[in-house]
Amino acid sequence: MFLRRIAARFAVSFGRVRAAVGGSHGVESPLMARRKQADRIDEGIGTRRHAINIETMKVFCHVAREQSFSRGATASGITQSAATQCVRRIEEHLRTQLIDRRKRPLILTRAGQLCYREFRRIVEIYDALVDQLQAEQREIGGTIDVAAIYSVGLHGLGTCMQQFLRSYPRAKVQLEYRRPDEVYDAVETGRAHLGLVSYPQARPGLTVIPLRAERMVLACCPDHPLAARHAVPLSAVSGQPMITFDRDLPIRRDIDRQLRRRDVKVEVAMEFDNIETIKQAVEIGAGISILPEPTVCKEVRMGTLAAVRFTDCDLRRPIGAIHRERMTITPTLSKFLELLKEMPLDTLDDTPAHDPPSQAPKAATGDSGSTAETDRCATPNGGEDSP
Repeated sequence: MFLRRIAARFAVSFGRVRAAVGGSHGVESPLMARRKQADRIDEGIGTRRHAINIETMKVFCHVAREQSFSRGATASGITQSAATQCVRRIEEHLRTQLIDRRKRPLILTRAGQLCYREFRRIVEIYDALVDQLQAEQREIGGTIDVAAIYSVGLHGLGTCMQQFLRSYPRAKVQLEYRRPDEVYDAVETGRAHLGLVSYPQARPGLTVIPLRAERMVLACCPDHPLAARHAVPLSAVSGQPMITFDRDLPIRRDIDRQLRRRDVKVEVAMEFDNIETIKQAVEIGAGISILPEPTVCKEVRMGTLAAVRFTDCDLRRPIGAIHRERMTITPTLSKFLELLKEMPLDTLDDTPAHDPPSQAPKAATGDSGSTAETDRCATPNGGEDSP
């Protein structure tokens, strides 16, 4: 049943391409008739050199996606010359121009846009079929392309990937770190099967899978008066110099909303678009900050930061995965998503207290260090993503 469904979808997609670029609606020109006759002769004697296959479709999709023959060739694992010849053979086979080579970056023609859309579907169907067959043989394999914001990708995800690859050695995960808006673009254009972002936004054509919600904590340098506290109310930050996020980021709006709700006023000392720079400013004593717990654990273990939980505020940063709505979820991708959902969070409870010099042990510790994301996406209620 699965094979029949795949074959039907393949035929529909390829039929759209041939119908669109092949021309006439039931009226066949003499030239087209002669070409078809030549095609049949070529097929009959086995000299059909320009046939389109899955590999050539993949190469075309890589070139179209990257808008470059050189980058498309790299993504395909072939030379630039081979990629150029591959696209030219497809154009000769379909008898239409698919790429406007006069423009830089390369621009797809209308026929090229149609081919890119339908070829991508065919490739996804084929990959899903291969994955399904491997799954029936109890083999999980194939490649998953993942785009992630820095603070999610650099901390915690590495352990998850190692566990996944140990469990499924025939599988491969290609991970790229990107700004939040670039993660959405990579998923929407098919450059990535999966995107990992904070404050995930449900956009048309995309599906959001909630993964976890990271507790936000007070971060300060180890010799700060609040560093020795086990937990504090949000009002403890009142009047403190604050190292915070840029105003247009959803994480900043979320923090400001909590402060306003409790009538807490802080002095904004610095604003940055990423977590890593904020942590560096806090480490040198420029101020305090409110950061996701898992992103400060490394520094707490090293003794360069202190992290203190709040007693009256359950502020959390949502993390989610995004993928295209119509994308086929392969068994390999399904297994990877399962592992992401089960991935344990590094928390203050897991971090041994570090004794700052000449001070009593500080009560709270933090989670695994993280880098930053610099853009925005969207909150579950419509805001944009951020670090």
